[in-house]
Amino acid sequence: MGFASAFRPGLFAGKVVVVTGGGSGIGRCTAHELASLGARVVLVGRKPEKLQAVQQEITDDGGQADTAPCDIRQEDAVRAMVAQVVAARGRIDGLVNNAGGQYITPLEAISAKGWQAVIDTNLTGGFLVARECYLQSMRTHGGAIVNIVADMWGSMPGMGHSGAARAGMVSFTETAAAEWAHQGVRVNAVAPGYIASSGMDHYPPEFGPHLRAMAETVPLGRFGNEAETSAGIVFLLSAAASFITGTTLRIDGGRPQVRLGWDVKALTPQAAARAAVQPFDGFHRAVTPRLFDQ
Repeated sequence: MGFASAFRPGLFAGKVVVVTGGGSGIGRCTAHELASLGARVVLVGRKPEKLQAVQQEITDDGGQADTAPCDIRQEDAVRAMVAQVVAARGRIDGLVNNAGGQYITPLEAISAKGWQAVIDTNLTGGFLVARECYLQSMRTHGGAIVNIVADMWGSMPGMGHSGAARAGMVSFTETAAAEWAHQGVRVNAVAPGYIASSGMDHYPPEFGPHLRAMAETVPLGRFGNEAETSAGIVFLLSAAASFITGTTLRIDGGRPQVRLGWDVKALTPQAAARAAVQPFDGFHRAVTPRLFDQ
């Protein structure tokens, strides 16, 4: 059994796509989908063992993947990593700027070091990877970039450092789209809402009840999954999105509208079963976050 993508086979045949944060979560799922559609994916992350595990999964499924361990917060390391990919594969056709991370804490408890660490991972690192992909390949050959941000509309109480970084990445996306379009480069963003991915396994167990209750604030009545997020990323990388740049695609079940005061009504069993809102479970290797098993 392979990835049940909604896109046609061979869509990315011959393309080289870099996926940062490719060792887990949304990045892992997206790498699998792109590989299933013919791309050679380059998995980037800080932990070689995680990248190698995903590389083996993709190979076992008949796809092609390389690993490129790199701390995206380090400018020289990013420059060298991109140069390595270009030297090995000739060009970079797509970039999924997915690497990121944060922790739950109120603003008054965030140290300058903690603030900077989240900004470096979620904003500066993404900028560095995008810049080097542009300078070393896309400026010459064109390409598509998708930056992964978050549902920060209305901001992110409890994770203010992440909200600030994600808002900055949306602004960077719009600026890069304007500055790089003349070289045939498109730059967009995807903003996942409440997505059940392995990233949730980093949250403390005591956060579990609150996390599970969050689905009640989503108009579509549930968490999204990795495959539903990956599908949006793949679309923005594809030729079907050739006239889309500088935009942010929200994949959030309508969650930001709740902040406007709308009374969320629970889906009836009949409505929940309708095809238009049924979960798209395309990822054959998906694993449910542990917090949902409690």
